[in-house]
Amino acid sequence: MRTHLPERAFSGWVNEEEPKMADTVVLAGALDTKGADFAFVKELIEAAGLATLVVDFGVMGEPAFAPDVTRAEVCAAGGGDLPRLAGGGHKDAAMAAMARGLAAVVSRLHGEGRLDGIIGMGGSGGTSLATGAMRELPVGVPKLMVSTVGGGDVSAFAGTKDITFMPSVVDVAGLNRISRAIYANAAGAIAGMVRTRAAAAATAPASGERPLLTASMFGNTTTAVEHARGILEAAGYEVLVFHATGSGGRTMEGLIADGYVSGSLDITTTELADTVCGGVFDAGPERCLAASRAGVPAVVVPGCVDMANFGGPETVPARYRGRLLYEWNPDVTLLRTDVDENRRIGEMIAAAVNAATAAVAVVVPRGGVSMLDSEGERFWDPAADRACFEAIRGNLRAGIPFLEDEHNVNDPEFSGRVARLLLEMLA
Repeated sequence: MRTHLPERAFSGWVNEEEPKMADTVVLAGALDTKGADFAFVKELIEAAGLATLVVDFGVMGEPAFAPDVTRAEVCAAGGGDLPRLAGGGHKDAAMAAMARGLAAVVSRLHGEGRLDGIIGMGGSGGTSLATGAMRELPVGVPKLMVSTVGGGDVSAFAGTKDITFMPSVVDVAGLNRISRAIYANAAGAIAGMVRTRAAAAATAPASGERPLLTASMFGNTTTAVEHARGILEAAGYEVLVFHATGSGGRTMEGLIADGYVSGSLDITTTELADTVCGGVFDAGPERCLAASRAGVPAVVVPGCVDMANFGGPETVPARYRGRLLYEWNPDVTLLRTDVDENRRIGEMIAAAVNAATAAVAVVVPRGGVSMLDSEGERFWDPAADRACFEAIRGNLRAGIPFLEDEHNVNDPEFSGRVARLLLEMLA
């Protein structure tokens, strides 16, 4: 949920009547401990012809130079008491208040047209604060985080947004031969992103963009999604396809929740199989709920629910070693889901669809839910598929269409049907 700024915040640094003269890069960091680092990057960005706006979220010592938005303003925007937090005995409260405040500051700057890109630099704490604010910005706004944790697993910091991470190599703790080189690259990167985005916007079609639709896809439903996409795009829509790998599903649903999307063809709900079986492509138990909550028309298909995903064969949990496995490639091993697992997946799909506030329908392919789940193929198991379908139908609230189709999910008859059904909903 976005934090809204109190109207009393930011007095003195925003002049709404003054036109913005140049694309602006916001620098967000702790100027008490990282001041020299930010001053160096600020100078490089300005030398590249861009304006800068510095936001200080340090708490303890004095800032190395005067920021455009002070720590007091950030703290006030987050509902904190800076003199109390600066005492050092409430670090957890300080982090929480400054995180709320920074997110509010950054959101407002963007809303006022005073943020064309943002850069943060820091350790784990600074990374948490800066990326929390970056996640409040729309996809497409340049976001760069120079971080001591940039070379590791940054998924928790990135969330579902397009944050670019640059490993700082050395600590963000002053200027030296290595840090200068890293910071110079960072300044060039954020300046380049902002300028390129501005150039791309200048060449955008004058007629405006087509409405966006989302579609979920896996290797085993590629044929279906490609065919459906052709039909939807011919009807005047732009289709964003997301690989159902956990992060892909979360990103798709993040865009839906943020209001970018007009409709959803959720034809590959395989991530629910990983939720049930503990696979590596788990998108969380709320997968499939975004369209329902956002009031976006959706067609939902139990696509690829016949498989849960693990790494190489040696990574498959011992409890599944006697089950039907398929080595998709050296790094991906597929587990064929059984009757009980499919029943649970069906219940989850029904629960998500039941929450819908816009047009929604479930279509099930009785000819198989994936390329591998077709007659004569390795994962063909009509009993397991039927358990999923019956669980959906048995738990679906009255009034929601439940449509059965005799084809495989990848047959053009099926993919064409679901695409046209979504177009009818959108009309």
